[in-house]
Amino acid sequence: MSNLEIGIAGVVAALALIAIRVPIGLALGLVSIVGIGVMFNMNVAWGMISATPFDYVGQWELSAAPMFLLMGFICSSTDMTRGLFLALRLYLARLPGGLAITSVGACAFFAAASGSSVATASAMSRMAVPEMLNNGYDRGLATGTIAASGTLGSLIPPSVLLILYGVYAQVSVGQLFMAGFIPGLLSALIYMAMIVIRVKLNPSLAGNVEINPTPEERREAFRDVWPLPTLILVVLGGIFTGVFSPTEAGALGAFAAMVIAILRRKLTRAAMIEAVSQAVVSTASIFIILIGSLFFTRFLALSGFPRAFSDAILSVSTETWWILFAVTVIFLVLGMLIDSIGLLLLTLPILVPLVAEADINPVWFGIIVIKLLEIGLITPPIGLNVYMINGALNNRVTLPEIFRGITWFLAMDMLTLLILIAFPILTLWLPSLAY
Repeated sequence: MSNLEIGIAGVVAALALIAIRVPIGLALGLVSIVGIGVMFNMNVAWGMISATPFDYVGQWELSAAPMFLLMGFICSSTDMTRGLFLALRLYLARLPGGLAITSVGACAFFAAASGSSVATASAMSRMAVPEMLNNGYDRGLATGTIAASGTLGSLIPPSVLLILYGVYAQVSVGQLFMAGFIPGLLSALIYMAMIVIRVKLNPSLAGNVEINPTPEERREAFRDVWPLPTLILVVLGGIFTGVFSPTEAGALGAFAAMVIAILRRKLTRAAMIEAVSQAVVSTASIFIILIGSLFFTRFLALSGFPRAFSDAILSVSTETWWILFAVTVIFLVLGMLIDSIGLLLLTLPILVPLVAEADINPVWFGIIVIKLLEIGLITPPIGLNVYMINGALNNRVTLPEIFRGITWFLAMDMLTLLILIAFPILTLWLPSLAY
């Protein structure tokens, strides 16, 4: 077999192992070691194992990921979202589908403070879904809203996926954060508009919510709104103004979250242990996948597969629209089977050379990729956010009901994706102001 044939066989083997539920990091690592051993010898493979993980995982920029995860889990374990949700509930409840709109807004704020879709969906599903169900909301709409809005954590900065993409593709994480802000806001606004239109056409979807707060109740609701906006202002304000880097912002954000929790008298020992343990587990799983993807990158590079893949795509057409179409098909198909972080790190070794060859702006392309990963988070049969919500609600709402509820949100995601592809300025305007 030629090296290219071994590379193709390795890609097929990796996908097959992932399909039978072998952990992604382990699957990529095993295929890479065996593949390099077949192409050269096992001494070369063992040499890669001894050198690659430390050289790459030790990068300073990657330390932002665990810090932002810790910040998000502190917010979740100390109920930092509740005051904001209750305040938005009072002010937006009179709109058609007001509680669902409130949930989208609260998810957007929490996403901006956590950087994690899983943390956003987990925190908001326990708070917002029961509130909507108790007020007679359609079960699909209630759970679909949180499943879809939770994905905003992938795009609204600070995003762990944007950090991983930036480090791997050698793109400024600060530029990616600024580029993701408008698309994230656009996604949230499109969700809200869709909810209003659907409930206008079918009022039974939103039950009968009667909320008539007094002026005193409105003032009271705002007394506990400040934590999340303050945290967001500290983190994103510092990044966008250049006061500190995204890596420094991660540590400062985690520290600020602890200070805010202490001021609110919510940072108990149990809450801190829960937040730290969740952050450690999440970080470990991400870094295991990252190490496996690094091995896979070296294996594919030695086989010549990325170059052959780029040539195959560009042989059809060198137009940007064709490349984006091919990438979209790849992500939509694989997104049904593989979680977002695993899919990102599985495909980057193949896509980064293609993007460089086609001279596509890597910041714009990164936002398109993250949007495609958002879609994968709610696409059956995997839909990680769907399973997260189903587990958080202890099967109070069935998986088919949740998947039914996300259908409209998937359509809105595709609309947003088309807008981002048609108008690159939406992702490049803010970065151009600062860089």
